[in-house]
Amino acid sequence: MPIKQVVTYEPPTNLPSALAQLSKLPPIVTPTEITKLKASLKDAALGNAFLLQGGDCAELFSYCSDSPIDAKIKLLLQMSLVLIWGMNKPVIRIGRMAGQFAKPRSSPTEIVDGKEIPSFRGDILNGFDPSERTPDPNRLVSAYFHSAATLNYVRGQLSSGFADLHNPLDWELGHVKDQVLQSKYEKIVNSISDSLRFMRTVGADTSGKLNSVDLYTSHEGLVLEYEQSLTRKLKHPVGHPGAQVGDGRGWYNTSAHFLWIGDRTRQIDCGHVEYFRGIENPIGIKVGPSMKNDELVELLDIVNPKKEIGKVTLITRYGEDKVESMLGPHIEAVKSSGHVVVWQCDPMHGNTRSTPTGIKTRHFSSIFSELSSALKIHKQHGSFLGGVHLELTGDAVTECVGGSEGLMEEDLSLNYTTYCDPRLNEKQALELAFLVAGHYRGEVEE
Repeated sequence: MPIKQVVTYEPPTNLPSALAQLSKLPPIVTPTEITKLKASLKDAALGNAFLLQGGDCAELFSYCSDSPIDAKIKLLLQMSLVLIWGMNKPVIRIGRMAGQFAKPRSSPTEIVDGKEIPSFRGDILNGFDPSERTPDPNRLVSAYFHSAATLNYVRGQLSSGFADLHNPLDWELGHVKDQVLQSKYEKIVNSISDSLRFMRTVGADTSGKLNSVDLYTSHEGLVLEYEQSLTRKLKHPVGHPGAQVGDGRGWYNTSAHFLWIGDRTRQIDCGHVEYFRGIENPIGIKVGPSMKNDELVELLDIVNPKKEIGKVTLITRYGEDKVESMLGPHIEAVKSSGHVVVWQCDPMHGNTRSTPTGIKTRHFSSIFSELSSALKIHKQHGSFLGGVHLELTGDAVTECVGGSEGLMEEDLSLNYTTYCDPRLNEKQALELAFLVAGHYRGEVEE
């Protein structure tokens, strides 16, 4: 089938040898982990859990270092703690990390210093420096090793007590200097500490379950030759409905726990949908303003013909000016189809704009506006928002304007480090978590 966002390597190329090497390397994730995530996402689809997914727009190989990884883990843990406090339900954590190295581009080339050169498509294909724009198959292998090293470090940190809820105050607020925000956070962690002390006192301490959390990995399944090389026919874990059927095996993408199809590659008659319909992993589908109701239902029928709950997450990204007209009809179309999905709001991608000087940014108010609208519209249609999908970093970047710290367009140059789309910084991301939690606390109090 035809492939959108196809990669063209200049001859002579060592692509076959790179793919052969990838096909022999060990899996990065396991069927047991993948199946566990799918079960958790079923809870989110049924309204019994909430999905927090976040990380870098375009992960770089240089981010494979302890400090940036720790910052990302810490931010996702902080946000999930706030959401649990606000919603009184479990939070599923998925990082856009350990593999989010590829980015779709609207054009295969761009003009830099008056010369037309290949667009930067992520470290998995080429480099950001103009001298490194020729796609290199060796980068596919490098992406594998950087992904494996990142996830190995994450697993080590989590198993070593990095996320121990008995010590929530060890999760420093880092760059967050806002006193009101700090006070709110400390109120939450103090409340949790008091509860844990009480549980110890009455002999109901569950410390064995509180010293670690699950953190899954995800990326856009854009480069199909990479994904195919890491797709293996493996034995289903115990309890899987297919474990006793046939040879008891299924096709698992072992590069990540969760993959999604982007808005530019979701064409029904093209290669990405054909690939995604065959894997056991839970998958996401980006749903933009160009998605027609019948097209959405047809797409769900193709990738999830058994209507398995927890299999598909619909990641809506309309923009604050289109969400009111688009989301409701999509909800009703899916409800009528009999599919039960996780509805996840991506308030980032539909709200990207450029400043008069050509710098890409997003306004915090636009991000929160789309998210607030999604919460309201789901309630109006007897549905519920099951998750949020954010581009964020644990660093004190200045890439999105607005928020309580009042970043202005003239502040963007202070620490604008993204190589693709603008991300929420730690303070803005945590503030957004408080706003969502506050929405749910308000509903409970009513």
